[in-house]
Amino acid sequence: MCVVHGAGPQISDEMARRGLEVRFVGGRRVTTPEALEVVRESFASVNAAVCAAVGALALSLAGDEIGLEAEQLPELGMVGRPVPSAPPAVLAALAAGRIPVISPLARGPLNVNADEMAAALAVGIGASRIHFLTDVPGLYHDGRLVQTIAARRAQALVDDGTFDGGIVPKLLAAASAVRSGVAAEIGVTAVTA
Repeated sequence: MCVVHGAGPQISDEMARRGLEVRFVGGRRVTTPEALEVVRESFASVNAAVCAAVGALALSLAGDEIGLEAEQLPELGMVGRPVPSAPPAVLAALAAGRIPVISPLARGPLNVNADEMAAALAVGIGASRIHFLTDVPGLYHDGRLVQTIAARRAQALVDDGTFDGGIVPKLLAAASAVRSGVAAEIGVTAVTA
């Protein structure tokens, strides 16, 4: 098992405290060099908390230090779209029975959406399943909790603007994982091929 975490609320709060503009495009945070400093600090804090919650088997890993890869999206600043990779540090941790707890920075460094990074890592290491945690039970559509959604339908609903905000990267990441052969769930909602 691997854990990939974000730090969205912590980053936004600290950026606002420092007087930095908080802006998102398509669910991705626009990241300036000043914002990247906040991102790194927030990831370190959240990573420590997640490791403490996981316990003795947790192994803290910073994505940019272990070689996670992403293609830069220059229009968003220091932001990347992840590409599947299998960093040796993750594989070694898994082989040793440890639980890698990974912050989603990529080489560059580039800030990467945690959901997208989790999906790319799952594909890269050949995971059989990915589970996206969220603060709601699963995907809601038309006021109802959805038990199953096809990746193609999820993409269409994102494209037509039915969904926006934080669910967009989760849905797209889950759809991407499913298309690459990794079973995906967002809470109780199964995303299918």
